[in-house]
Amino acid sequence: MKTNVIMKIMNIIFWIVFIGLCIKTGALLVSFFMCLFVNPEASEVLYLGAHFFDLEPIYLNHYIGILSFLVVLTGMKAYIAYLAVKLFMKFDLKNPFNTNVADLISKISHFALSISIVALIANQYTERIVKKVAEMSQIDWGAQEFMFFAGIIYILALVFKRGVEIQSENELTI
Repeated sequence: MKTNVIMKIMNIIFWIVFIGLCIKTGALLVSFFMCLFVNPEASEVLYLGAHFFDLEPIYLNHYIGILSFLVVLTGMKAYIAYLAVKLFMKFDLKNPFNTNVADLISKISHFALSISIVALIANQYTERIVKKVAEMSQIDWGAQEFMFFAGIIYILALVFKRGVEIQSENELTI
């Protein structure tokens, strides 16, 4: 009974995180396009305080690159939150080890690894820009955190896959 309540609360929390990340991605995308096509001075008040106005007139390509990384990474985080919501929809406490859950957990781990790779690329890209433009501060993209997260989730995926194998063997012996 207590576990069911915790699972429902976690499901609600993941829905909130998913919706919040979708809003964050959308707001970044809208403000990004507003800065590029409507009002270039709007970059001073870009969503989340990502202020690159000093960089924009001189290095427009770098400006677009950095903001593209921001949009892509927040979109990828929203997709992981979506996969977590989907996982809670398919998870059953009476039969926790099934192939759908194991596949979703594996998918989350692979996607977290891809986020860490994109974040590493973004990190190298901004380091290169910081060397050229002294006014810009270095951005932490969180690549190491997502690599750690991907490793932990991958281990859980392996445990769930093994659990599915054991459970199917037990069903055959009964």
